[in-house]
Amino acid sequence: MSKSIVSTKRLSSQLMNWLLEEDRREKKGPYRKEEAHRQHSWWQVMCLTGVDYFSTLGYQPGIAALAAGALSPIATLILVLLTLFGALPIYRRIAAESPHGEGSIAMLERLLPWWQGKLLVLCLLGFVATDFIITITLSAADATAHIIENPLTPHWFHEQTIAITLILVALLGAVFLRGFREAIGIAVVLVATYLLLNFIVVSVGVFQILTHPGAIANWQTALFARHSNPFILIGISLLIFPKLALGLSGFETGVTVMPLVKGNSSDTRQYSKGRIRNTRKLLTSAALIMSFFLLTTSFITTLLIPVAEFASGGKANGRALAYLAHLHLGNAFGTIYDLSTISILWFAGASAMAGLLNIVPRYLPRYGMAPNWARVTRPLVLVYTAIAFVVTIIFRANVEAQGGAYATGVLVLITSAAFAVTLSAHRHREKRARLIFATITLLFLYTTIVNIIERPEGIRIAGFFIGAIIFTSLVSRVWRSTELRAERIEVDELAAQFLAEESQGAIRLIANRLNKGDVLEYFMKEKEVREDNHIPPNDPILFLEIQVSDASEFADIIKVRGVQVGDYRILRAESAAVPNAIAALLLYIRDQTGKIPHAYFGWVEGNPIQYLLRFILFGEGDIAVVTREVLRRAEKNPQRRPGVHVGG
Repeated sequence: MSKSIVSTKRLSSQLMNWLLEEDRREKKGPYRKEEAHRQHSWWQVMCLTGVDYFSTLGYQPGIAALAAGALSPIATLILVLLTLFGALPIYRRIAAESPHGEGSIAMLERLLPWWQGKLLVLCLLGFVATDFIITITLSAADATAHIIENPLTPHWFHEQTIAITLILVALLGAVFLRGFREAIGIAVVLVATYLLLNFIVVSVGVFQILTHPGAIANWQTALFARHSNPFILIGISLLIFPKLALGLSGFETGVTVMPLVKGNSSDTRQYSKGRIRNTRKLLTSAALIMSFFLLTTSFITTLLIPVAEFASGGKANGRALAYLAHLHLGNAFGTIYDLSTISILWFAGASAMAGLLNIVPRYLPRYGMAPNWARVTRPLVLVYTAIAFVVTIIFRANVEAQGGAYATGVLVLITSAAFAVTLSAHRHREKRARLIFATITLLFLYTTIVNIIERPEGIRIAGFFIGAIIFTSLVSRVWRSTELRAERIEVDELAAQFLAEESQGAIRLIANRLNKGDVLEYFMKEKEVREDNHIPPNDPILFLEIQVSDASEFADIIKVRGVQVGDYRILRAESAAVPNAIAALLLYIRDQTGKIPHAYFGWVEGNPIQYLLRFILFGEGDIAVVTREVLRRAEKNPQRRPGVHVGG
């Protein structure tokens, strides 16, 4: 029995070690450095973003026809105009302002300081989670639709839609548990093959329309059945086109992958003109290619496919182009088209999973709003895969049912990007640009609101993700509040001199809240502390002053400078949290001098809960108590722990 217990514990330990094993890749932030990506030509990187962007052709035409009916081509034209003259200019500007892949979220974070910026980022991360998770589940569901509707697939597969989708999601998770690296070569092959096959389908579809004029006549009859006035039809299309917003996906990814884009040899980290220019080529080319396919596919699917086939259970539901491929080019070509579509949809899920795995380390650990294991890939993969399982089951692997949630995530991200660019133009006093971008922002805001009203399930899912992220973030922030939270400590020459002089005897530091900073202030503070703690009058002391910089930050670099006021020597620094900075500095002094320093504080009076909230929100509070707790957690050996003394 004992051997069995030992064996189980050993197996459990090995499993945990495997799950929590650090990635070899180092990421940007206080925990990891930014990975040196291998860079590629812009068109190759466009294919990497294209597995997400272009793969929407697998389900977009069918969803558009189901939502807009005969108006689908007109509503799609409006969507294309908004893509080329709205989303594209926005993200070309973002590429110029975030050449290292930070994107619009980082721009808003910089523009809005303190907690309001962090709260906005957390809310946007909820929509990012909605976008990427639904990308995984919707793409897997549509891949399943292409599997089960293929004529060569056994009939009993039709009853296993959810099971097949879950298997595809599980396989995606398994790939990332095994270890995933950017596969631009695979993406190039998938995108080139998929676009070529779609071009063939579009060409055959156009040929069928030209050789069967009745198709156009039937479409015109359906189009003018209710209204003969073209302006009314355009107005109705303006109301309908937000339902087609899935065709706008891919721009945020295009900016995120900027570190992979090869620039000029003269590019530097501060000045990346070549990378910016090539990324703009990437964004423009992707938008033009997608616009062409959006227009042509919406036209041929609307004219050539009976309306009933788009509905749930119809042969074109979630696979309109595959339906045409089988119908007009035969089952052999149709099967090749299905395999290509399944592959690119599955790889689109991989793109979304990679995006999710980059989001958490970039933001939440830096805010202290994610546990330590969130730095590691494998536990996150398990979490995201489990969430994707739940979403798949809730929506019963239905493509059309998930379209609203996907569109909500995409539209909110694009709207926030437009808002960020508008604020940037305002700060740079670019009046014309500000007016243009503000107008685009309003257009996207309208599109987002209409989509939410028409399909509220998207905002419900996003709300769930936002609530979950904010709740877990606050719990994590409280849980990790007593960590050292110092990335490193840097001292200037005068501060180092003070410490060297103090190391000759006992090192005593008096914590002081800076007021006037004159000789009288330090005289009174020294007199009070010496009397309360019975410090001999001849023992030298240092004053330690920590000012709160941005309490919403979590970890930072503490820069200590030496200041002399009269005969009093002061160490001054700024940090996000006063007690954590003091604890980190005391340990630094111990390690540098080999002596145990002693810090002296005064008592505080008041409600302890109030002080706890002040510490969490504003980085202050009952400094002595928290400093001791931080030291206790950081140094387990009491003999090596710096002393904390409270008098008064």
